[in-house]
Amino acid sequence: MITNPQSRTNVHEIADGIYRISTPIDFPDGNGFSFNQYLVLDDEPLLFHTGPRKMFPLVREAMAAVMPVERLRYAALSHFEADECGALDLWLAAAPQAVPVCSRIAAMVSVADMVDRAPRALADGEQLDLGRHTLQWLDTPHVPHGWDCGLMMDASTGTFFCGDLFTQPGHGEQALTEDDILGPSEAFRQPMDYFAHAPQTADTLGRLAQLKPTTLACMHGSAWRGNGAVLLRHLAEAVTARA
Repeated sequence: MITNPQSRTNVHEIADGIYRISTPIDFPDGNGFSFNQYLVLDDEPLLFHTGPRKMFPLVREAMAAVMPVERLRYAALSHFEADECGALDLWLAAAPQAVPVCSRIAAMVSVADMVDRAPRALADGEQLDLGRHTLQWLDTPHVPHGWDCGLMMDASTGTFFCGDLFTQPGHGEQALTEDDILGPSEAFRQPMDYFAHAPQTADTLGRLAQLKPTTLACMHGSAWRGNGAVLLRHLAEAVTARA
């Protein structure tokens, strides 16, 4: 469903109760890109990635097509970066009961100071009950980047909110694909490698593979459906070879 014909912002359900909000953009060189946020519609709804501040009106409009914006309970971020939390204070103003969700490190070094509402800082492995969905927080420092980085997994639907992992170029026209995303994401990554290449990178990706996700909620590009464990192990091999 297109929610804004000018920006082409759109929203699609990629798993039971999980909606991808996507806004395509064009760079000055003509190449396309996309910014995705994921809404978990539940008793206590959660938005993973707030989107950049300037995109807030578009994302808010898309959310309103699915549920009343003021119902939002959690605004989650993987790490402190504009597309992760640039619009955080705007979401907190629009949803009076909403609180930020982040890692303990992110809360300590950034989030608690940047907004007036105290964040829900999650420990590694801690679960957040939304109602039908229960999301598990996973600390992933420096994977792909950021000391404060973490990701979330919904075991009930097999959906892994994988942030900047598997970033794909282009507009991400397919909301959910079963096509190869590792090849395009690796081709995009290598010229301006945004992985930190920490000593534990491969082990962290291997740990994520043990979750056996079946849907990858990518922040840039299409979401993906398939054997996520195999794909994450292939990513670990590619990152190790590149390093």
